[in-house]
Amino acid sequence: MQRLRDLRPIDDDFMRCLFKDNIPLAEFVLRIITDKQDLIITDCETQKDMQRLAGARSICLDAYKTDSAGKRYDLEIQRQEKGADPCRARYHSSVMDVENLHSGQEFKELPDTYTIFTIEKDFYGKGEPVYPIERMNLATGKSFEDGEHILYVNGEYRGESNLGKLMHDFNCTQASDMNFKLMADRTRYPKGVSEMCRIMEDMRNESPKEGIREGMKEAALRMLAAGKSWLYSNPKAPHPVCPALLFGTSGR
Repeated sequence: MQRLRDLRPIDDDFMRCLFKDNIPLAEFVLRIITDKQDLIITDCETQKDMQRLAGARSICLDAYKTDSAGKRYDLEIQRQEKGADPCRARYHSSVMDVENLHSGQEFKELPDTYTIFTIEKDFYGKGEPVYPIERMNLATGKSFEDGEHILYVNGEYRGESNLGKLMHDFNCTQASDMNFKLMADRTRYPKGVSEMCRIMEDMRNESPKEGIREGMKEAALRMLAAGKSWLYSNPKAPHPVCPALLFGTSGR
């Protein structure tokens, strides 16, 4: 319980807990980070699992949001700089593109996407509150205008602006020290911590099951790689089994 009391919103597991089923908080945070005061969030899903292409690396988004204009937002909380590698930001952005363009749609129907990495430290070390990453046409010096936006938020930034106050709140362990009531109310013990306890208990209970499942999958894949075709053709086997069917067609 003491360890849970020491959690801060910038700890990603706790942040996902704070955003869970809380569109007003998600909207409030995104309005400050993007500086769009008229932003309306219509949907917020935590732990959004994405894998549209078989064999491609899947990702799990911390908080995946949609606004009233159909724009998509991936808010990632990263305490360590290695989790915010630019190539990771690129991949997150590309996966959102694949997720949001269906068969038969025109490419121009892709929604604008925002991949937002909020990092505990100043990733670029220049003291800026936010580092916007945009593609541009180097020959013309103008924006490429493809609708892709990547933002690196400096978790060390402090100041009198709303973003500085928000980053202060992200690093607080006590709700009483926070600037914003909406954040404090969601974080305040025991409400926030009780929810976190439940989630961690669920994770603990699921761990043995997942361990068994992963072990079965690994064994099946090893057998396939070694050419153990008896799984399909052994006449003594009452029910020939394809390992892929045990674990779904995605191969995960």
